[in-house]
Amino acid sequence: MKKLEGFFDILGEILAVLMVAVYIVSLANAQWHFLDGVPVVANIVAIMKEYGAILLVAIVGMEAMSKRSFVLRIIFYACIAVIVIFLFFPGTYESLIGMLPVA
Repeated sequence: MKKLEGFFDILGEILAVLMVAVYIVSLANAQWHFLDGVPVVANIVAIMKEYGAILLVAIVGMEAMSKRSFVLRIIFYACIAVIVIFLFFPGTYESLIGMLPVA
């Protein structure tokens, strides 16, 4: 499993840079609304913003777990599986967003 550490390292770095770019585009769009005329790109940015962070956590976690024992890897994989499973329940996400105060 240690052979995959380098792969996850490179993949995590690429995804981290991509997520920074996505957040820059998303924040700039919130200020200047330049993606309003291109709804397809706006939807792609929104989807990447929603799921990219979870993917980044999973990849960086896999990199970290590649150096750990088998038991810790299984626990991490189970935690990621729980997160992914709960993504399929729309009420869970809305409840989570509802917990955040709206300014």
